[in-house]
Amino acid sequence: MRYLRGFGRFWFDFIVGDDWRIAAGVVAALGLGALVLRADLLSHALLSVLVAVAMIAVVMVTLLGAGYAGATRPEEHDEGSHMAR
Repeated sequence: MRYLRGFGRFWFDFIVGDDWRIAAGVVAALGLGALVLRADLLSHALLSVLVAVAMIAVVMVTLLGAGYAGATRPEEHDEGSHMAR
């Protein structure tokens, strides 16, 4: 039973990782893509591009919402916050 629990924890950590919102967004994009494919509303090529764009958008929105974009811009710091050299 311990091995089964460890196996399940591995896959949960592998799929969900650090942010559950990315995993949920990717699952939602794939699910909506499957529904559109089942209803035969769009061509397969266009649908695959739209699903890929949706997954990239989910990741970008999640990262921007978490504040990762501002952490990579050191030039935005004010001059008073620098330590004496």
